[in-house]
Amino acid sequence: MKQFFLKLFTWWNGQTFGTQLWTSRFGELVGQDEQGNRYYRTAGGKIDPTLGFERRWVIYNGYAEASRIPPEWHGWMHHVVDTPPTAINYQPREWEKPHQPNLTGTAGAYRPSGSTLASGRRPKATGDYQPWTPG
Repeated sequence: MKQFFLKLFTWWNGQTFGTQLWTSRFGELVGQDEQGNRYYRTAGGKIDPTLGFERRWVIYNGYAEASRIPPEWHGWMHHVVDTPPTAINYQPREWEKPHQPNLTGTAGAYRPSGSTLASGRRPKATGDYQPWTPG
């Protein structure tokens, strides 16, 4: 029962009921990435008359975070390339780094040396600061 209500009312835990219904009626599975995200397009690659191009969407495996789309699928999702990585034998270029998710808000987030979150303590003043005192 809990899973039914989660699917009905939340969009951040995968697909909603409406997305599942739309995908089953009008979607065509194109492929899946190494994280388990599934990529769809309109069935048969039909052009949407209101958009002027085919619709493409992703159903995330778990938490819906746009930075979880790897570079090879990002190009296909944004109509930069016409062929999905599954249709061609995609080989990353030597300058491409492996995909990393967005770590903002997690323990692995970047915290510069002056940040209060970096060490838990604020660094001491350097002596160039003069606090204002009234009167």
